[in-house]
Amino acid sequence: MKRTLLYIIGAMLLFSACSTQIDEDQRLTYVKPAAVGKNVLLVDFTGQRCINCPKASHEIEKIQKQYSADTVIAVGMHSGPLGFRGNAKTVGLSTTTGDNYYRQWNIEYQPQGVIDYLGKSDYTAWAGIVHEQLKQTAPLNIKIDTKTNGTSGSGSVSLEGLDGNIQGKLQLWIVEDSITAIQMMPDGTTNRNYLHMHVFRTAVNGEAGEAVNVKEGETTTINFSTDFAATWVPRHLWLIAFVYNDRGVLQVKRSAFKTN
Repeated sequence: MKRTLLYIIGAMLLFSACSTQIDEDQRLTYVKPAAVGKNVLLVDFTGQRCINCPKASHEIEKIQKQYSADTVIAVGMHSGPLGFRGNAKTVGLSTTTGDNYYRQWNIEYQPQGVIDYLGKSDYTAWAGIVHEQLKQTAPLNIKIDTKTNGTSGSGSVSLEGLDGNIQGKLQLWIVEDSITAIQMMPDGTTNRNYLHMHVFRTAVNGEAGEAVNVKEGETTTINFSTDFAATWVPRHLWLIAFVYNDRGVLQVKRSAFKTN
């Protein structure tokens, strides 16, 4: 009888423990996402008729050799009075959109750059500005999934909030590497076989991008699709995605287009 009573008391205690109510805010402990290093966006306002622009391109090569092209993401924005639209015989790389950005930033001469949307700077100052920007951490992470069928590209961009709630704009650009085209050189000669890298081609989601609201600990995904011009080489194309607001560019990533 005594043993039976102990069993009954034990069962009651076990049932009582299992049925205890736990408040929702006590069940889960929020863990802040780990910080990630910040990449840097370097927009080089350049032109094929600009004799000093190859010097800026060489400076970008040096910076990317030090930090990598995935960490310092460059865009050659062919534009302005020294840009060249091309003709029936000669390839031109300047675009209407590039000219619009040129006016937006009130570029005064070429080459001149804009790093992380923080204002204009001469190429001789780029290394120092990049060095300072790379000391920061990013308040969000960007993941890109891209694909191409050869005539168009599509995919998704995922934005993960890491530090606070972010309101800004997501900008998607396409750039192309390894374009052989004419370029005026510092010694006054014309190089008709100059290799142009990270050449701006188009803004996929408009010149100002699209508004996004990224909450800490959550992920927002945006899908995109765009047609390629017949002259573009798909295996040389990159999608560049960055989020910016009045604090500048918060994070930037790039991804090559993968063939289906």
